[in-house]
Amino acid sequence: MYDDKNHEQEYDDAQRSLKYSRRTNLLEQSAYRYSLQDRDEPNLYRHLFDYKNIPKVAFNHRTVPMQTPVELWITDTTFRDGQQAMPPFTVKQIVRLYEYLHKLGGPRGLVRQSEFFVYSEKDRRAIEECRALGYEFPEITSWIRANEKDFQIIRDLRLSETGILLSCSDYHIYNKMGLTRGKAMDKYLGIVKSVLDRGIRPRCHFEDITRADFYGFVVPLAEALQKLGEEYKTPVKIRCCDTMGYGVSYPGVALPRSVQGIVYGIMHYAGVPSGMIEWHGHNDFYKVVTNATTAWLYGASGVNCALMGIGERTGNCPLEAMVMEYASLRGTTDGMDLSVITDIARFFEEDIGYEIPPQTPFVGRNFNVTRAGIHADGLLKDEEIYNIFDTATILKRPAAVAVDAHSGLAGIAHWLNGYFRLHNTEHAVAKKDAIVAQMKEMVDREYAMGRQTTMSDTELAAMAERADADRYAKLCELMHGK
Repeated sequence: MYDDKNHEQEYDDAQRSLKYSRRTNLLEQSAYRYSLQDRDEPNLYRHLFDYKNIPKVAFNHRTVPMQTPVELWITDTTFRDGQQAMPPFTVKQIVRLYEYLHKLGGPRGLVRQSEFFVYSEKDRRAIEECRALGYEFPEITSWIRANEKDFQIIRDLRLSETGILLSCSDYHIYNKMGLTRGKAMDKYLGIVKSVLDRGIRPRCHFEDITRADFYGFVVPLAEALQKLGEEYKTPVKIRCCDTMGYGVSYPGVALPRSVQGIVYGIMHYAGVPSGMIEWHGHNDFYKVVTNATTAWLYGASGVNCALMGIGERTGNCPLEAMVMEYASLRGTTDGMDLSVITDIARFFEEDIGYEIPPQTPFVGRNFNVTRAGIHADGLLKDEEIYNIFDTATILKRPAAVAVDAHSGLAGIAHWLNGYFRLHNTEHAVAKKDAIVAQMKEMVDREYAMGRQTTMSDTELAAMAERADADRYAKLCELMHGK
């Protein structure tokens, strides 16, 4: 029997579910509501993660639209997650790195926030000294445990935002905490309310999201948090934590491992705006940079990183890599000072004592160093042939040649021009120069006697002086601008 009232209700519900999108200029259906799916036993996605084999990547061929936000930014966790993998920084080192982050982020604050521990006296002193610099960016934020003592620390430090751990996968809810999803959600909402009651902005870390039941727990939790934010008139940020690096960005990949599916779903189904979504990934499967970029492309404004990619196990997303990704995607640095990346790398090695693997892009000793003689010959003729961009201008790192048994005349000539700063000057040394030939004879003798390592700058400079002392003296004068 036809029921006018039911029909009118259905019509009204359908009308409310339609929203006009200024992005697509179409009516879009938005009334997707997912309720918490509680269960007695955990869903561990054993078809993907059986533990005895490499985790599997499953496809369902569903795709979501790319919805890159108007604003993109980077947040930093060097002083929190990053420090968990190495000896603690001193206060002086934290302050210096914070200064570098400010300069790197530029006037628009593209390095938007920096996350600190708050538990020790040293941590709190570092916060106070960084705050005393008076920078708007990076904003100083924290990470706390869910207890009254920690809440009070944040209030005492006058911090506006703090991270809170909300573990999402059944691995954590059932196997670590001994809860059910329903009890976990109740606990989490209570914690976030406590933070909001104290006038602090909560940043909810959805731990292990790439092994979590997305529609049965993640979306209902995110939606409930949005409602809390509306009630308190304080936005609640969601940090999507790919804790084990399981996220993948392939088109058509299925949840829970789909990076774009996670970001789109939190935005579209839970109603979280781009500015309140942040991606935090780890590099266990070599995907950390691609995954972070994918999160940007599909709707997350923020990506959380650490300098040099430091962090537990395989580390966090390298902040310097995402600076490059930003410049590539936007076609501009928007005021960021990329040369600071080289200053940071040197500070890590020379002051902190951290050994950067030589082949690390942008910061490693060898990232723009060539060894093959044929490549060195190309560099000598036109640096652009074998250098990825103008590394001298952008990063204060001129392209270089490591001299060894295979470098040839071109390699030695390029070394001389680089060491004595002669590139693109009338004094540049050609590979047919007599001093080059004499140095090559000395280098060849070294390797004929069984040497395996590359030649150091000190050794090569000494060879240049032995080959032609007068010429060497003139080159030194040119290097020092005399």
